[in-house]
Amino acid sequence: MRVIFMGTPDFALAPLAEIFGRGHEIVAVYSRAPKPAGRRGLELTPSPVHAAAERYGLKVLTPKNFREPEGVAEFRAFDADVAVVVAYGLILPRAVLEAPKFGCLNLHASLLPRWRGAAPIQRAIMEGDRETGIMVMQMEEGLDTGPIAMAEKLAIPPDMTAGEAHDKLSLLGADLIGRALAALERGGLTFQPQAEEGLLYAKKIDKAEARVDFSQASQKLHNLVRGLSPFPGAFFEMDFGKGPERVKILRTTLAEGTGKPGEILDDTPRIACGDGALTLVEVQRAGRGPVSGSEFLRGARLVPGARLSDAAQVSQ
Repeated sequence: MRVIFMGTPDFALAPLAEIFGRGHEIVAVYSRAPKPAGRRGLELTPSPVHAAAERYGLKVLTPKNFREPEGVAEFRAFDADVAVVVAYGLILPRAVLEAPKFGCLNLHASLLPRWRGAAPIQRAIMEGDRETGIMVMQMEEGLDTGPIAMAEKLAIPPDMTAGEAHDKLSLLGADLIGRALAALERGGLTFQPQAEEGLLYAKKIDKAEARVDFSQASQKLHNLVRGLSPFPGAFFEMDFGKGPERVKILRTTLAEGTGKPGEILDDTPRIACGDGALTLVEVQRAGRGPVSGSEFLRGARLVPGARLSDAAQVSQ
Protein backbone atom coordinates (compact mmCIF):
# COMPACT_ATOMS: atom_id res chain seq x y z
CA MET A 1 0.00 0.00 0.00
CA ARG A 2 1.03 3.61 -0.49
CA VAL A 3 1.46 4.95 3.04
CA ILE A 4 2.19 8.37 4.51
CA PHE A 5 3.66 8.02 8.00
CA MET A 6 3.27 10.86 10.48
CA GLY A 7 5.11 10.70 13.81
CA THR A 8 7.73 12.42 15.91
CA PRO A 9 9.00 10.79 19.17
CA ASP A 10 10.60 7.45 20.08
CA PHE A 11 7.14 5.95 20.58
CA ALA A 12 6.58 6.02 16.82
CA LEU A 13 9.84 4.28 15.85
CA ALA A 14 8.66 0.67 16.19
CA PRO A 15 5.46 1.30 14.16
CA LEU A 16 7.51 3.00 11.42
CA ALA A 17 9.95 0.08 11.33
CA GLU A 18 7.09 -2.43 11.18
CA ILE A 19 5.41 -0.70 8.23
CA PHE A 20 8.73 -0.34 6.42
CA GLY A 21 9.64 -3.97 7.14
CA ARG A 22 6.34 -5.27 5.79
CA GLY A 23 7.18 -3.83 2.40
CA HIS A 24 4.59 -1.07 2.17
CA GLU A 25 5.56 1.88 -0.02
CA ILE A 26 6.10 4.75 2.40
CA VAL A 27 5.75 7.68 0.03
CA ALA A 28 6.49 10.34 2.67
CA VAL A 29 7.22 10.75 6.36
CA TYR A 30 5.92 13.81 8.20
CA SER A 31 7.53 14.82 11.50
CA ARG A 32 7.86 17.88 13.72
CA ALA A 33 10.55 20.33 12.67
CA PRO A 34 14.10 19.92 14.08
CA LYS A 35 14.65 21.68 17.40
CA PRO A 36 17.62 23.75 18.57
CA ALA A 37 20.07 21.75 20.68
CA GLY A 38 23.58 22.01 22.01
CA ARG A 39 24.92 24.35 24.66
CA ARG A 40 24.14 27.47 22.64
CA GLY A 41 21.11 26.09 20.86
CA LEU A 42 22.75 26.63 17.47
CA GLU A 43 22.45 23.04 16.23
CA LEU A 44 19.15 21.73 14.92
CA THR A 45 18.36 18.19 16.01
CA PRO A 46 15.87 16.15 13.98
CA SER A 47 13.17 14.18 15.78
CA PRO A 48 13.72 10.43 16.35
CA VAL A 49 11.29 9.63 13.53
CA HIS A 50 12.95 12.14 11.20
CA ALA A 51 16.37 10.59 11.81
CA ALA A 52 15.09 7.02 11.39
CA ALA A 53 13.25 7.88 8.16
CA GLU A 54 16.40 9.34 6.65
CA ARG A 55 18.28 6.14 7.52
CA TYR A 56 15.61 4.23 5.61
CA GLY A 57 16.05 6.58 2.66
CA LEU A 58 12.54 8.00 2.96
CA LYS A 59 11.36 11.48 2.02
CA VAL A 60 10.83 13.61 5.16
CA LEU A 61 8.69 16.74 5.46
CA THR A 62 8.52 18.98 8.55
CA PRO A 63 5.80 21.61 8.05
CA LYS A 64 4.97 23.92 10.94
CA ASN A 65 1.28 23.41 10.30
CA PHE A 66 -1.26 22.70 7.54
CA ARG A 67 -2.85 26.14 7.43
CA GLU A 68 -1.57 26.98 3.97
CA PRO A 69 -3.27 25.47 0.89
CA GLU A 70 0.15 24.59 -0.55
CA GLY A 71 0.89 22.23 2.34
CA VAL A 72 -2.44 20.44 1.94
CA ALA A 73 -1.95 20.21 -1.83
CA GLU A 74 1.50 18.68 -1.36
CA PHE A 75 0.06 16.12 1.07
CA ARG A 76 -2.73 15.25 -1.35
CA ALA A 77 -0.30 14.93 -4.26
CA PHE A 78 1.34 11.88 -2.69
CA ASP A 79 -1.84 9.99 -3.67
CA ALA A 80 -1.58 7.76 -0.59
CA ASP A 81 -3.88 4.88 0.19
CA VAL A 82 -3.70 5.68 3.90
CA ALA A 83 -1.86 7.86 6.41
CA VAL A 84 -0.68 6.36 9.69
CA VAL A 85 -0.40 8.87 12.54
CA VAL A 86 1.56 8.01 15.69
CA ALA A 87 2.21 10.80 18.21
CA TYR A 88 2.76 13.32 15.42
CA GLY A 89 2.03 16.46 17.43
CA LEU A 90 0.18 18.64 14.91
CA ILE A 91 -3.56 19.09 14.41
CA LEU A 92 -4.71 17.77 11.04
CA PRO A 93 -7.50 19.66 9.25
CA ARG A 94 -10.32 17.86 7.48
CA ALA A 95 -8.69 18.38 4.08
CA VAL A 96 -5.69 16.34 5.24
CA LEU A 97 -7.74 13.73 7.08
CA GLU A 98 -9.78 13.03 3.96
CA ALA A 99 -6.93 13.18 1.41
CA PRO A 100 -5.77 9.52 1.49
CA LYS A 101 -8.06 6.93 -0.11
CA PHE A 102 -8.79 5.27 3.26
CA GLY A 103 -8.26 8.34 5.42
CA CYS A 104 -5.91 8.57 8.40
CA LEU A 105 -5.37 5.82 10.98
CA ASN A 106 -4.12 6.76 14.42
CA LEU A 107 -2.37 4.60 17.02
CA HIS A 108 -3.58 5.88 20.41
CA ALA A 109 -2.09 4.57 23.65
CA SER A 110 -5.18 4.08 25.82
CA LEU A 111 -8.43 2.15 25.98
CA LEU A 112 -10.65 4.79 24.44
CA PRO A 113 -12.77 6.64 25.38
CA ARG A 114 -10.77 6.56 28.62
CA TRP A 115 -7.83 8.94 28.36
CA ARG A 116 -8.38 10.85 25.18
CA GLY A 117 -5.73 13.52 24.79
CA ALA A 118 -2.04 14.29 25.15
CA ALA A 119 -0.76 12.14 28.04
CA PRO A 120 -2.73 8.87 28.13
CA ILE A 121 0.08 6.63 29.42
CA GLN A 122 1.05 8.95 32.28
CA ARG A 123 -2.56 9.64 33.30
CA ALA A 124 -3.49 5.95 33.37
CA ILE A 125 -0.67 5.16 35.78
CA MET A 126 -1.12 8.30 37.88
CA GLU A 127 -4.77 7.34 38.31
CA GLY A 128 -3.83 3.82 39.40
CA ASP A 129 -5.40 2.03 36.41
CA ARG A 130 -4.72 -1.70 36.34
CA GLU A 131 -4.70 -1.94 32.58
CA THR A 132 -4.22 0.22 29.52
CA GLY A 133 -3.83 -0.54 25.86
CA ILE A 134 -3.35 0.71 22.34
CA MET A 135 -5.94 1.17 19.63
CA VAL A 136 -6.13 1.72 15.90
CA MET A 137 -8.75 4.37 15.22
CA GLN A 138 -10.03 6.31 12.24
CA MET A 139 -9.14 9.96 12.74
CA GLU A 140 -11.80 12.67 12.84
CA GLU A 141 -11.57 16.38 13.51
CA GLY A 142 -12.51 15.81 17.17
CA LEU A 143 -9.89 14.94 19.80
CA ASP A 144 -9.50 11.12 19.68
CA THR A 145 -13.20 10.71 18.92
CA GLY A 146 -13.02 8.43 15.89
CA PRO A 147 -14.29 4.85 15.56
CA ILE A 148 -12.08 1.95 16.64
CA ALA A 149 -10.85 -0.87 14.41
CA MET A 150 -8.46 -2.93 16.57
CA ALA A 151 -7.08 -2.91 20.10
CA GLU A 152 -4.56 -4.64 22.36
CA LYS A 153 -4.65 -4.48 26.16
CA LEU A 154 -1.68 -4.20 28.52
CA ALA A 155 -1.79 -5.05 32.22
CA ILE A 156 -0.24 -2.44 34.53
CA PRO A 157 1.56 -4.18 37.42
CA PRO A 158 1.74 -2.27 40.74
CA ASP A 159 5.28 -0.96 40.17
CA MET A 160 5.27 -0.40 36.39
CA THR A 161 6.47 3.06 35.32
CA ALA A 162 5.21 5.16 32.44
CA GLY A 163 8.51 4.57 30.66
CA GLU A 164 8.08 0.81 30.85
CA ALA A 165 4.46 1.00 29.68
CA HIS A 166 5.53 3.35 26.87
CA ASP A 167 8.03 0.83 25.50
CA LYS A 168 5.64 -2.12 25.70
CA LEU A 169 2.80 -0.18 24.07
CA SER A 170 5.07 0.98 21.26
CA LEU A 171 5.88 -2.64 20.38
CA LEU A 172 2.25 -3.71 20.74
CA GLY A 173 1.26 -0.80 18.52
CA ALA A 174 3.77 -1.77 15.86
CA ASP A 175 2.30 -5.25 15.58
CA LEU A 176 -1.24 -3.87 15.71
CA ILE A 177 -0.77 -1.35 12.91
CA GLY A 178 0.93 -4.01 10.81
CA ARG A 179 -2.10 -6.26 11.15
CA ALA A 180 -4.47 -3.34 10.59
CA LEU A 181 -2.83 -2.40 7.30
CA ALA A 182 -2.95 -6.03 6.16
CA ALA A 183 -6.66 -6.13 6.96
CA LEU A 184 -7.22 -2.80 5.23
CA GLU A 185 -5.42 -4.03 2.12
CA ARG A 186 -7.69 -7.05 1.79
CA GLY A 187 -10.83 -5.04 2.61
CA GLY A 188 -11.35 -6.58 6.04
CA LEU A 189 -10.75 -3.65 8.42
CA THR A 190 -14.00 -2.67 10.12
CA PHE A 191 -14.71 0.10 12.64
CA GLN A 192 -16.96 0.44 15.67
CA PRO A 193 -17.98 3.71 17.37
CA GLN A 194 -16.39 4.45 20.73
CA ALA A 195 -18.41 3.75 23.85
CA GLU A 196 -20.25 6.75 25.25
CA GLU A 197 -19.46 5.96 28.88
CA GLY A 198 -16.13 6.17 30.68
CA LEU A 199 -14.78 9.24 28.93
CA LEU A 200 -11.73 10.85 30.55
CA TYR A 201 -9.30 13.40 29.16
CA ALA A 202 -5.55 12.98 29.55
CA LYS A 203 -4.47 16.60 29.71
CA LYS A 204 -0.86 17.55 29.21
CA ILE A 205 1.32 17.15 32.31
CA ASP A 206 1.77 20.44 34.16
CA LYS A 207 5.15 20.97 35.85
CA ALA A 208 3.41 21.86 39.10
CA GLU A 209 1.86 18.37 39.24
CA ALA A 210 5.30 16.80 39.46
CA ARG A 211 6.11 18.25 42.89
CA VAL A 212 5.92 15.63 45.63
CA ASP A 213 3.91 16.45 48.75
CA PHE A 214 4.81 13.88 51.37
CA SER A 215 1.68 14.71 53.36
CA GLN A 216 -0.31 12.81 50.73
CA ALA A 217 -1.06 9.08 50.93
CA SER A 218 1.74 6.73 49.92
CA GLN A 219 -0.33 5.03 47.21
CA LYS A 220 -1.11 8.34 45.53
CA LEU A 221 2.54 9.37 45.63
CA HIS A 222 3.67 5.96 44.34
CA ASN A 223 1.33 6.36 41.36
CA LEU A 224 2.61 9.89 40.79
CA VAL A 225 6.23 8.72 40.75
CA ARG A 226 5.43 5.82 38.41
CA GLY A 227 3.38 7.98 36.08
CA LEU A 228 6.09 10.62 35.70
CA SER A 229 9.10 8.31 35.42
CA PRO A 230 11.43 8.80 33.68
CA PHE A 231 10.08 12.10 32.31
CA PRO A 232 9.48 14.71 33.55
CA GLY A 233 10.08 13.02 36.91
CA ALA A 234 8.32 13.59 40.22
CA PHE A 235 10.52 15.73 42.47
CA PHE A 236 11.03 17.45 45.78
CA GLU A 237 13.38 20.32 46.58
CA MET A 238 15.78 20.37 49.49
CA ASP A 239 18.66 22.48 50.73
CA PHE A 240 21.83 20.41 51.13
CA GLY A 241 23.87 23.45 52.14
CA LYS A 242 24.11 25.31 48.83
CA GLY A 243 20.53 26.43 48.35
CA PRO A 244 17.44 24.55 47.19
CA GLU A 245 18.19 21.62 44.90
CA ARG A 246 15.71 19.57 42.90
CA VAL A 247 15.74 15.81 43.46
CA LYS A 248 13.81 13.53 41.11
CA ILE A 249 12.25 10.35 42.43
CA LEU A 250 12.36 7.82 39.61
CA ARG A 251 11.19 4.63 41.31
CA THR A 252 9.49 3.72 44.59
CA THR A 253 7.77 0.80 46.26
CA LEU A 254 5.02 0.88 48.85
CA ALA A 255 6.18 0.27 52.42
CA GLU A 256 4.86 0.19 55.95
CA GLY A 257 5.75 2.76 58.57
CA THR A 258 4.61 5.96 60.22
CA GLY A 259 6.23 9.27 60.96
CA LYS A 260 6.11 12.92 60.11
CA PRO A 261 5.56 13.47 56.36
CA GLY A 262 8.93 13.29 54.61
CA GLU A 263 10.70 11.71 57.58
CA ILE A 264 13.44 9.19 56.77
CA LEU A 265 12.50 6.10 58.76
CA ASP A 266 15.58 3.99 58.03
CA ASP A 267 18.52 3.70 55.62
CA THR A 268 16.56 1.58 53.11
CA PRO A 269 15.31 4.35 52.86
CA ARG A 270 11.64 4.30 53.82
CA ILE A 271 10.02 7.73 53.79
CA ALA A 272 6.93 8.50 55.86
CA CYS A 273 3.91 9.86 53.99
CA GLY A 274 0.56 11.22 55.13
CA ASP A 275 -0.68 7.63 55.11
CA GLY A 276 1.87 4.81 55.01
CA ALA A 277 5.37 5.05 53.62
CA LEU A 278 7.42 4.72 50.45
CA THR A 279 10.80 3.15 49.83
CA LEU A 280 12.97 5.27 47.55
CA VAL A 281 14.37 2.79 45.05
CA GLU A 282 15.98 5.20 42.57
CA VAL A 283 16.52 8.96 42.74
CA GLN A 284 18.46 11.58 40.82
CA ARG A 285 19.93 14.81 42.10
CA ALA A 286 20.22 17.78 39.75
CA GLY A 287 23.12 17.41 37.31
CA ARG A 288 23.88 13.84 38.39
CA GLY A 289 22.99 10.34 37.29
CA PRO A 290 20.36 8.09 38.88
CA VAL A 291 21.40 6.25 42.05
CA SER A 292 19.75 3.96 44.56
CA GLY A 293 17.91 5.48 47.49
CA SER A 294 20.55 4.30 49.94
CA GLU A 295 23.34 5.80 47.81
CA PHE A 296 21.41 9.07 47.76
CA LEU A 297 21.28 9.13 51.58
CA ARG A 298 25.00 8.50 51.89
CA GLY A 299 25.89 11.11 49.27
CA ALA A 300 23.62 13.73 50.83
CA ARG A 301 24.72 12.76 54.37
CA LEU A 302 21.14 12.18 55.48
CA VAL A 303 20.30 9.89 58.37
CA PRO A 304 17.08 8.41 59.78
CA GLY A 305 15.09 11.12 61.54
CA ALA A 306 15.89 13.79 58.94
CA ARG A 307 13.03 14.96 56.76
CA LEU A 308 12.86 15.43 53.01
CA SER A 309 11.32 18.82 52.55
CA ASP A 310 10.43 21.41 49.96
CA ALA A 311 11.92 23.98 52.31
CA ALA A 312 15.32 23.91 54.03
CA GLN A 313 16.54 20.60 55.40
CA VAL A 314 14.87 19.73 58.70
CA SER A 315 16.39 17.18 61.07
CA GLN A 316 14.39 16.29 64.15
